[in-house]
Amino acid sequence: MDQTPTLVALRRLGPYLRPVRGKLIASGASVLGSMVCGLTIPLILQHILDGPVARKETAVLPWLALAVAVLGAAEAMLFYVRRKLVAGPSTLVEARMRADLYAHLQRLPIGFHDGWQSGQLLSRAVSDLSTLRRFIAFAMIFLVVNSLTLVLGFAVLFTLSPVLGLITVVCAAPLIVISTQYETRYQRLARKAQDQAGDLATTVEESVLGIRVLKAFGRGPQLARKFARQAVELRGTEIAKIKMLAVLWGAIILLPELGIAAQLLFGTLGVANGSMTVGTLVAGITVATYLRWPTDSIGWLLAETNQAASSATRYWEVRDAEVTITDPQRPKDIPADATGTVDFEGVRFTYPGADSEILSGVDLSLRPGETVALVGPTGSGKSTLTMLVPRLADVTGGRITVDGVDVRELRLGDLRSVVAMAFEEPVLFSASVRENVALGSPGVSDDEVLAALRIAQAEEFVERLPWGLDTRIGEEGLSLSGGQRQRLALARAVVGKPKVLVLDDPLSALDVHTEAEVERALRSVLSGVTALVVAHRPSTVKLADRVAMLDGGRIVAVDTHEHLLATSPAYRDLLSTVDDEPVEVAS
Repeated sequence: MDQTPTLVALRRLGPYLRPVRGKLIASGASVLGSMVCGLTIPLILQHILDGPVARKETAVLPWLALAVAVLGAAEAMLFYVRRKLVAGPSTLVEARMRADLYAHLQRLPIGFHDGWQSGQLLSRAVSDLSTLRRFIAFAMIFLVVNSLTLVLGFAVLFTLSPVLGLITVVCAAPLIVISTQYETRYQRLARKAQDQAGDLATTVEESVLGIRVLKAFGRGPQLARKFARQAVELRGTEIAKIKMLAVLWGAIILLPELGIAAQLLFGTLGVANGSMTVGTLVAGITVATYLRWPTDSIGWLLAETNQAASSATRYWEVRDAEVTITDPQRPKDIPADATGTVDFEGVRFTYPGADSEILSGVDLSLRPGETVALVGPTGSGKSTLTMLVPRLADVTGGRITVDGVDVRELRLGDLRSVVAMAFEEPVLFSASVRENVALGSPGVSDDEVLAALRIAQAEEFVERLPWGLDTRIGEEGLSLSGGQRQRLALARAVVGKPKVLVLDDPLSALDVHTEAEVERALRSVLSGVTALVVAHRPSTVKLADRVAMLDGGRIVAVDTHEHLLATSPAYRDLLSTVDDEPVEVAS
C-alpha cells in the first residue's frame, strides 16, 4: 500500500483530535518530563562517583540519594499523570468517530449496503476504531516523545563522552534502517489481517442469523468448514506478522546489547589509561540502558502506526462513500391540505453498474384514499418501484410526485412522515414491542401505539405477551410467528398516520391461516390512506380498488381486478402461476 494515502488517512484525524489537543499535548509533555527525570539520574550518579565517593566525602551522599529518589518519584508520578490525561480524550475521539460512522451509514443509500458485507462494516466500527484509540492514547504520543528522548539522550552521551555517544549511535542506526524496511511489509499484512477478520465476522453473523436455515438443511458442517478455512487464513496472516515482528525484535534486542558491551570495553580501557572517569563510564552505560526502551520501541511504534493507518484507511473508505440521497438545497413543503395523491411520470431507473434499465417509463396515478395493487412477473421491478416513493433510491429519469410536489424537492424527514413503508420481510429489532412500533414515528404515546396495534389486528396477541408492550421480542422478532411479525410491521407503518402507505408484498411468505389474519389487518390498515401494494396472490389483489400490471419496465394495464381477469390473458396467466386459489374469470 502506498505510504502517501496512509499518512493522509492519519492526518485526516485532525478534526477529531483538535478539540482534545490540549490534553494530548499535556500528556506528551508529562511523559517527556518523566523521561528527562530518568535521564537526569545518571548525571547525579556521575557526580556521586566522581565527587563524594572519589574524595570519600560521605556527608553529602544522603542529599544526593534523596535527589535520586525524588527524581524517581517524579518520573513515576508524571507517567501516572500521562495516563490520566490521555484516557478521556482518546476514548472521546473513538466515541465521536464511531457515532459519525454510524450516522453516515444511516444516510448512505440502500445500494451501498447491498454491496458491503455487514461483518466488514462491523469490524470498521469496532476493531478498527479500537486500534485508532490505542494509537492516539499510546503510539502517537510515544513516537514523538521517544524520538525526542533519543535526541536528548544522545546529546547527554556525547556531552559525557563522544566515544560512548558514537558507539550508541552506531548501534542504534541499523535499527532505524531495519524498522523502515519492515514498515511497508508489515502494513500490508496488517491490512490483510483486518480484511480477513471482517470476512470472518460476516460468516459468524450470517451463521447466527441463519441458524434455523442451516439446521433445517443440514448445512452447518459446510459452513463450519468455510469458517475454519477463513480462520486458518487469518491465522496464517497473523503468524506472518508475528514472524516479521520476531525478526525485528531480535535485531532490536541484539544491537543495544552489543552497544553496551562495546561501551564497557572502550570505557574500561579509558578508565585504565585515565582518559575517562568511573562516574562517566557508569553514567554513560546507565544513559544507554535508559535509552533501550525508546530505541527498542521505535520499530514497534512504527508497526503500530502502520496498523493504525490501515485502520484509518478502512474507516475513511466507508466515510468517503457518497451520500447520494439528501435534502434539497431549497426544499418545498408538503401542502397543508395534503391528500396523498401519488403520480409516477415517465419513471426510469437503472441500478449502478447495470447495463439496462429495470424501469423504462412508468406512468401511474394513485388517487387520494385509493389502494392500487402492483403486479408483474418476477424481476419486473415491482419492489424497485416501491423503493422510489420514500426515496430509498432515486429515479434516474422522470419523476414521482406526492400532492404535486416532486419527492426530490421535499425534505427527507417530511417525505417519510407522509409516506410509510412495510417490507416483504418484516424486520423487527431486539427491543420491546413499544420500541419496534414507535420506530415508525418517534415520540408517539402508548395510546397511539395501541391504536396502531388495533388497526393492524395485533393488539390481542400483544396483550397476551408476558409484559405486554414492554415485552422484548428477540433479535429480528424470531420469537414471534410470521403473522405476528407482519402485523407489528404494519402497526409500525401506520402509527404515524401517513397519507401514503407502500407495502411490498405483505402476504408473500404466510400460510393460509396467518394470511387470513394479516388480510384482516390489511383491510383495516388500508382504510383511508393512499396505498401502493405489491401483490403476488389473488387474495392480496382483491383488497385493491385497482390493479396496475408492470411488465418490461412499463405499466401495461390498469383496471379493476375483475375487468383485467375478463379482458387480459396476460393478467390471467400471471395470477394462475401462483398456487394460491382458483382464478375465476368474471362472466
